[in-house]
Amino acid sequence: MKPEAITNSYKRWAPIYDATFGKITHAGRHHATQVANQIGGDVLEVGVGTGLALPFYAPGISVTGIDFSDDMLDRARAKVDEENLTHVKDLRQMDARNLDFPDNSFDTVVAMHLISVVPDPEQVMAEMARVCKPGGQILVVNHFARDEGWLAWFERKFAPFADLLGWHSNFPKDRVLGVSALNLVEEKHLTKLGLFTFLRMQKAV
Repeated sequence: MKPEAITNSYKRWAPIYDATFGKITHAGRHHATQVANQIGGDVLEVGVGTGLALPFYAPGISVTGIDFSDDMLDRARAKVDEENLTHVKDLRQMDARNLDFPDNSFDTVVAMHLISVVPDPEQVMAEMARVCKPGGQILVVNHFARDEGWLAWFERKFAPFADLLGWHSNFPKDRVLGVSALNLVEEKHLTKLGLFTFLRMQKAV
């Protein structure tokens, strides 16, 4: 997706995101934050959106969130204030393809329902790996394309509407697995239909 398409899409989605897509994606959000809490330390959430995951991080975690959409970030900041989420240290507007953080800054980098939205997913994965500490974890939750079955048919039919929907329905998993510094250590399908997949990768020491 082009940056302007992302901006326009999430300007439309921001007011209703929590009550619509936010409900559908709850399982992945809950699982990824549980894993991040077990790891501990400093967390970067790439594509923090309206901040739906922020209340699920443990109080001892230090969370930084970034998003391309100012409309989404406005709602995330409101959540932080309303719910007194003191573990959230910073929320910043940023392009995930060019993260404004030094190398090896975070113990865990989390990307939930983001990687099929960004214009250059390979570059985003490389940036996430760069800012993750050696031995740290990259946690990805996303919908990935299927090879067969009725859901695969559905994904192909909706693929031309990516800019309107705000996500790619037929996004291939291989596009997130090409960073040489990252090793896939866990893959788990979430929900009964397996609509979303959790990937846990570790950065080489």
